[in-house]
Amino acid sequence: MDTSGLTGEDDRRIALPGTLNLRDLGGYPAAGGGTVRWRTLLRSDALHRLDDAGRAALAGLGLRTVIDLRTDEEVRAAPSALDSTGARTFHVPMFSDAAIGRLPPELAAVYRYMIDDCGAAIAGAIGWLCAAGALPGLIHCTAGKDRTGLVAALALEVIGVPDEFIAADYAMSASYLDPAAARAIRRIRAASGVGRWLDLGALGASPQVIVAALARVRAQAGSVAGYLMRHGLTRPELDRLRAALVTTGTASRRT
Repeated sequence: MDTSGLTGEDDRRIALPGTLNLRDLGGYPAAGGGTVRWRTLLRSDALHRLDDAGRAALAGLGLRTVIDLRTDEEVRAAPSALDSTGARTFHVPMFSDAAIGRLPPELAAVYRYMIDDCGAAIAGAIGWLCAAGALPGLIHCTAGKDRTGLVAALALEVIGVPDEFIAADYAMSASYLDPAAARAIRRIRAASGVGRWLDLGALGASPQVIVAALARVRAQAGSVAGYLMRHGLTRPELDRLRAALVTTGTASRRT
């Protein structure tokens, strides 16, 4: 399946000063012939560098829910600039400050750890997006690639977005996380004292990583929905997420 028409940077990257990897998850095909609504679910790197114009731009999208997947130390080192905009921020650390220092150095192994040991946090993050009136929503961590990438991938899959589109979306992070961005993220890590593991894991964003992650989730519970329900979500919550995120037919692009 050709994904190029629905994954172009011009359609989904939101270029705001102070962000490196802010993207719209709209426009992808979903199960039943639907399409993910534009400007309804966003993914991003850390938001502490946003200025007044950036905050106003996100507020103008009607943002209601922000899911912050960073550790406690990351939040203290780089507080979100959206905290005063009216959107509700839910801090759902994927892992503790202590655990982050023990993560394996190899990226695929980090994903295996998140799937095997962080299911409650993953389901909790998606659960806030399932709440009535939660959207538009935004998911972020420090780089917006690994923790955000996994949560975004499962949220898209559970509403019926095909794997090839999920993998193409995941791979876009490699276009934005250049060496200069990596240096900035390392400075955040140094300030927060969370150890050697970068949010980047590795600078690249190979689509094979997220494809393997989806396969591991399904191997554990039969399906992504089964995995999320095993970790605390319910079928009505997942149905509500799909109803809020998916529109019938092709969604028009929004700017």
